[in-house]
Amino acid sequence: MTCKSIFAVAIGFLVFSSAVSGSGVAEAMRMLNKLTVAAEQRCSPYERKKHYSYPQSVEPLIAEQLGGIYGPYTGACFTSLYETQIEHIVAVSEAHDSGLCAVSPAVRSQFASDLRNLTLASPAVNRGKSGKDAGEWQPPRNRCWFAARVIAVRSAYSLTIDASEKAALSSILSQCDSTALKVFDCRRPAVLMQYDNNKNGHISCAEARAHGIAPVSRDHPAYAWMTDGDNDGKACE
Repeated sequence: MTCKSIFAVAIGFLVFSSAVSGSGVAEAMRMLNKLTVAAEQRCSPYERKKHYSYPQSVEPLIAEQLGGIYGPYTGACFTSLYETQIEHIVAVSEAHDSGLCAVSPAVRSQFASDLRNLTLASPAVNRGKSGKDAGEWQPPRNRCWFAARVIAVRSAYSLTIDASEKAALSSILSQCDSTALKVFDCRRPAVLMQYDNNKNGHISCAEARAHGIAPVSRDHPAYAWMTDGDNDGKACE
C-alpha cells in the first residue's frame, strides 16, 4: 500500500474495523487480572539497536490498520508518514524489564515489529511517552483502546506488570464502555477550525480560554475534542 493511497484513506471517512476494535472491557479486565504482578527487573543488558530493531516498511502497515495517517493518542492528523514516528504502545525498554530480558533475540525482534503494539505518533508525543508505562503516562484520547492494547500485548508475551501500572489500567477500564479505537476523520471539522489554534487535533484549555468558552460542558461541540481529566462532564474547570 503506497503512502498516497494511505493518505486517501486518512482524508476519507470514519472507519471502525474489527482489526483495531480491541477486546471488550470485561475481557480486558479479565486479562489484566491474570497478569503476574512484579517489580521491573533488568536481567540482561538492554541493547535497543541490537535486539529490538524493526523495518521501516512496517509504518505503512500501521497506518493501514489505523485507517489513516493520524495519532490515536491525540487525534492529530498528518499529511504523510514523513511527519510521524513509529510508537510502541508498550515501550521496548519497559517490555525488556518486564520479562523480555530473558527471552531469545528472535522473540525480541518479533516484539519490536508486532503490529499489535505499534501505532503512530508525532515526534513530540513519542518523546514525551518514551520509556514510560501506563502508570506513568496515558494518552489524552483513546485511553480505553490504549489500556486494552497494553494488556493484550503484555498477555501475548507473558510480561509482568508492576502494581502501579495495574492500578492505573484498572482505573481506566472502570470508566470505559468500549475498548474500540476511535478512528479520526482527518477532514478538519468546523469545531476544530474554530477552536484548535495550533491544528494538532485537540482543543487545549489554553485555546478554550482564549476563545472564551471555558469551562466547557459536555453539551458543547468543543468538548468532544478536549480532555476531561475527572470525567465529570466539564473540561477546563
